[in-house]
Amino acid sequence: MVKRRVHVAAAAIISADGRAVLLARRPSNVDHGGLWEFPGGKLAPYETGLEGLKRELHEELGVEIQRAQPLIRIHHEYADKHILLDVWQVHEFSGEPFGREGQAVRWVPMAELVNYPFPAANLPILRAVMLPTEYLITAEEEDEALFLERLERALVEDGVRLVQLRDKSLDEPAYLARAEQALALCRRFEARLLLNGEPGLLEKVDADGIHLTSERLMSLERRPIAEGKWLSASTHDRAQLVQAGRLGCDFVTLSPLRTTPSHPEVAPMGWHDFQQLVERAAMPVFALGGMTRFDANHARAVGAQGIASIRDFWK
Repeated sequence: MVKRRVHVAAAAIISADGRAVLLARRPSNVDHGGLWEFPGGKLAPYETGLEGLKRELHEELGVEIQRAQPLIRIHHEYADKHILLDVWQVHEFSGEPFGREGQAVRWVPMAELVNYPFPAANLPILRAVMLPTEYLITAEEEDEALFLERLERALVEDGVRLVQLRDKSLDEPAYLARAEQALALCRRFEARLLLNGEPGLLEKVDADGIHLTSERLMSLERRPIAEGKWLSASTHDRAQLVQAGRLGCDFVTLSPLRTTPSHPEVAPMGWHDFQQLVERAAMPVFALGGMTRFDANHARAVGAQGIASIRDFWK
């Protein structure tokens, strides 16, 4: 059976303070009736994603988009159809949203999104909405005081809210001791901390999640940590992205986009190949490899969640 293909534009409309997102409830007489979703609708054949979204939000909510940015594109297979969700993050709009078609709409705090039932195709959007656009990977640092000073500077001055603690030079006791201090610092500034190592580390330090190396990712048969923790992984090709999706990774890094001093022998994929890989990823993807803040908008435009970096954040 040839499945029909449906192209849908959806909006993650963020409140002015950045702490809530607007949801709409699906009518009971349609597919997935009664579930909550990010508002939007099907595109006409002649429309782009943003054009269709502007029309849909005006018809459904009575608002006009003033500033929006690509968030994520999701391909999802149902039994009878293939859905492409073209999701935009709406930063500015005019008008007061209300259900013009009689549907319930509600501002939901980010922390409460996990309590709402969504259609399966919407789940990657939840992850993308709750994640920031910058992912700090810490550098190896012998001096403990200097490490904490640089981490605090990234949290305070740069506003980093997602951190991966990576230091292959430390033995496990030293790494765990550093993790405890880093976690306390991240908690102060409402940032998430992921540990780069084997999943059992979470039994020793109650961090927010685990980041898997690509080698560990490919060796696993199932998700190694609880759903309540964040799971990320390093990926470099389509096979690793597929495996990350199979394990239920919440997000990944994809590298190297450019040649880097740390891996000069590895050929970079460039923006074109990066975009082709991201298009079919089942989760948010951070661009890694020679990235700086100046690349953030370009990365978002080709489908990335944002950028991951060591050098640009670790001053």
